[in-house]
Amino acid sequence: MIDQTWAERAAGSKLECEVNGKAVSAEITPSTRLLSVIREDLGLTGTKRSCEIGRCGACMVLVDGKPVNSCLTMAYQCSGKKITTIEGLAGEEMLHPVQQSFLEEGGYQCGYCTPGMIISVAAMLAENPKPSMEQIEEHMSGNLCRCTGYGGILRSIERAIERGGQSDDRG
Repeated sequence: MIDQTWAERAAGSKLECEVNGKAVSAEITPSTRLLSVIREDLGLTGTKRSCEIGRCGACMVLVDGKPVNSCLTMAYQCSGKKITTIEGLAGEEMLHPVQQSFLEEGGYQCGYCTPGMIISVAAMLAENPKPSMEQIEEHMSGNLCRCTGYGGILRSIERAIERGGQSDDRG
């Protein structure tokens, strides 16, 4: 019997994982990107499709608590993982502290980059609740805002740091 290639075995396979606390299953091929599953199969359009080469951060999601560019992440890599999108960051009753800080400090311009920015900040503060400005700049270097300066974004991050930056249930 001829051994099948991985691509032949994976064609028509299923991605089974958890997205925003719910078990999901989606048909995928070896070339399916996580971004496509999130937006097209699950209808979670807060995660933005932008550069599609991992340079802007608009498609950032958390995979097992770590920020990843979903445009570069193959869906099959997420089998059995926990994925959190911007829609899943908030609790039932209130916004995540980072979301609230962006709202209060005007950390959004047109809003296109905002979901990825918020995901990145939440991940950073989960690892380091009191980052220095140098650490913030380094961590956020993968997120681009094309509208204007970063003043409102930095104020939002500072406000989130003051709040402790993490929600009680998600961090």
